[in-house]
Amino acid sequence: MLAARASAGYLAENVMHFARVLRSAGMPVGGDRVHTALAALQVAGLESKRDFHAVLSACLLDRIEHRELFDQAFALFWRDPDLMGRMRAMLLPKVHLKDGALAPTPENRRLGEALFPHPPNRPPAAPEQDQIEINAELTWNDREVLRQADFDTMTADEWRAAQRLLAQLRLLFEPLATRRSARAARPGRADWRATMAAMARQGGELGDMRWRAPRQQPAPLVVLADISGSMSRYSRMLLHFAHALGQASGQKTGHVESFVFGTRLTRTTRLLKGRDPDLAVGQVVRAVADWSGGTRITTSLHEFNQRWARRVLGTQATVLLITDGLEHGDTAALSFEMERLHKSCRRLLWLNPLLRFDQFEPRAGGIKAMLPHVDRFMPAHNLQSLADLVQVLGRRAGPVRKPH
Repeated sequence: MLAARASAGYLAENVMHFARVLRSAGMPVGGDRVHTALAALQVAGLESKRDFHAVLSACLLDRIEHRELFDQAFALFWRDPDLMGRMRAMLLPKVHLKDGALAPTPENRRLGEALFPHPPNRPPAAPEQDQIEINAELTWNDREVLRQADFDTMTADEWRAAQRLLAQLRLLFEPLATRRSARAARPGRADWRATMAAMARQGGELGDMRWRAPRQQPAPLVVLADISGSMSRYSRMLLHFAHALGQASGQKTGHVESFVFGTRLTRTTRLLKGRDPDLAVGQVVRAVADWSGGTRITTSLHEFNQRWARRVLGTQATVLLITDGLEHGDTAALSFEMERLHKSCRRLLWLNPLLRFDQFEPRAGGIKAMLPHVDRFMPAHNLQSLADLVQVLGRRAGPVRKPH
């Protein structure tokens, strides 16, 4: 009995450790799933590695977009060459690296960090009381590497560093002239009232002329972010970007509206009003019921056009549509909603993370239906693409050029 309990304990400890690895890599694995997996293993048995993989995937995996990450973690974690015999005997020991063994590099750096927090050739960090404070500023080379890193494969440390660089980004807004005017130093329209007042103070002598010019304010911005499973990590960083835009524009000079959509549309403008970006984006994630779920682009755009377009859009507004465009169903309805959205705003910019692939071609039906109705088609997968977006937002909109 003691031997059997010890054997089960070894297996349970390893399954719990494997769940912690998945959780550190970004998968939502709770303690209830671990209990379910252990109970299922007692029923299904451990006759083969394939059965073991099937049981763990059925109990710990709930989103199809995490399948590749789970398979990579399973192959690296349960790679003991004698795993078959140990599983049959229920005597699987703790999984650890042998001295001098080189850890394979996973394709996903978040998985690599979760599996190997302390690489074998690098000693663990010294205790906190013995550490010496050093300058943590990134070097020029580190910044360049981080600017090109994909949001979806960033480690936790890289993610935090990317957020700091994003906060340092100098945000630009397209200046739009308003009907109101303000005093100006350069010659423009003569301000006779101010000029006459200056003459009265100088005894009636004509001094310098006073001028007025139209006031300028940033173009209003509306963000529509896809939060489906394939887009959730990109949209999370882009919500940080939208928060920074809202803080930079200010209440007196501009306005940024934000919406997220998966299976339904949700307005998140008020949730992103807080000064702390992490708390603001965290509120959005907790408030939205369909985060990392499915996606209905056509339905969400229809709801926006019907309910919100007249409230938040105007002839001067710029719309940032953030989605991969992988829509199923009737693409004719999607094309109609995109055309309607395009006609309701000044310019429509489509940010698509799929453009990170060099061999990307717009073959999907949803992408083909959306492309003719956007003014610009841009990537949105790393910091460099967001820096390019800032430059586009800061320039005056020229003649509309339809993508081909």
